[in-house]
Amino acid sequence: MTATTETARTPEPERGSAIADESVAQTARALHSPVVDWFTAHARDLPWRRPEAGAWGVMVSEFMLQQTPVNRVLPVYEQWLRRWPRPADLAAEPPGEAVRAWGRLGYPRRALRLHGAAAAIAERHGGDVPREHPQLLALPGVGEYTAAAVASFAYGQRHAVLDTNVRRVFARAVNGKQYPPNATTAAERKMARALLPEDESTAARWAAATMELGALVCTARTPACGQCPIVQQCAWQLAGAPEHVGPSRRTQTYAGTDRQVRGKLLAVLREAVGPVPQAALDRVWGDSVQRARALDGLVADGLVEPLPGGVYRLPLS
Repeated sequence: MTATTETARTPEPERGSAIADESVAQTARALHSPVVDWFTAHARDLPWRRPEAGAWGVMVSEFMLQQTPVNRVLPVYEQWLRRWPRPADLAAEPPGEAVRAWGRLGYPRRALRLHGAAAAIAERHGGDVPREHPQLLALPGVGEYTAAAVASFAYGQRHAVLDTNVRRVFARAVNGKQYPPNATTAAERKMARALLPEDESTAARWAAATMELGALVCTARTPACGQCPIVQQCAWQLAGAPEHVGPSRRTQTYAGTDRQVRGKLLAVLREAVGPVPQAALDRVWGDSVQRARALDGLVADGLVEPLPGGVYRLPLS
């Protein structure tokens, strides 16, 4: 019996997939120039976009801007960079000082994560924010979005940067839908990569431009389609701007929630020069059960340290 060897064959891509990829490529080519040109003419002069901000300024801004509008971030960002112009400056202080300086930006665990990233940068990278995406991704508190944003905005690299604004622009301009899914999907990430310009510097510019377009023009509630540079190519407009179909959009409440109680407790601790007695914390919220739950959550998250004698302080380590 004679053995035969069969030559391995690479399977051909499915025709439908190839057509879809080419369609996205054609869409990308039509969108790049108008969006980037619009950005050149209309981009806001924000401090983290200036050359002197450097990679550390970009990283600080990205931590602060997550779920927080620009107008609230600006004063805190400027104070932060004056006090801690380099990662090592922040790393040299207790994490509680980062929480204190975070002020009322909300989601204060971001302050602890930024402090942890600064400490890692000082320890592993000689105090300089690393350039490579894998090194950025390995920093504490840095996820895929932040790593891609810093690599793109600080170092001009080619990465898909997908925040809420960019996802909304792509949902409308490319997919013809009013809103993207509630959570980022693999299909969105694939499309974002396919839409990237090949040239590295242009890709970085495109990332910033699509984000700005979503923030200023292609907004969630009242998009200014008459001011949009790609309204003629927008799949959502071409389809007649259909209403959103699917799961309802999530809305965040604040009043009366544990988040509000946590914020009030932290405000007392931030303003104190020393440890705070339980009685001072008890005065900020009438519901003792909810107040205790919120305080326990702050302790569990590492935002507050309990001390003997029923007193509390911001963390020192």
